[in-house]
Amino acid sequence: MDNLLNDTGRTSSTPAREGSMTKAIEHQTAKIPSTYFLAAAGGAVVLSLGMAVMSEKKGWANFVGNWVPSLLLLGIYNKIVKTHGSDAQEARNLH
Repeated sequence: MDNLLNDTGRTSSTPAREGSMTKAIEHQTAKIPSTYFLAAAGGAVVLSLGMAVMSEKKGWANFVGNWVPSLLLLGIYNKIVKTHGSDAQEARNLH
């Protein structure tokens, strides 16, 4: 097993364990299909563009447009949790 750096900068042969709150969040997050985040980000782009073209309040269009990177990042987090989350790590440790 590769050595990992801990908080003190020294190497440790055991990876850090996730807390129960993190495991609960990952368990719930993994239930959401990744496609939903991509669709929500695409919808925010279309809504923002529509608001920018049709509305005089450009600030709201920018506000909605700023949701896009956050939604995409949540989608990436979702995908990472599904493939490398604490559940996957525990399953590998059992084998």
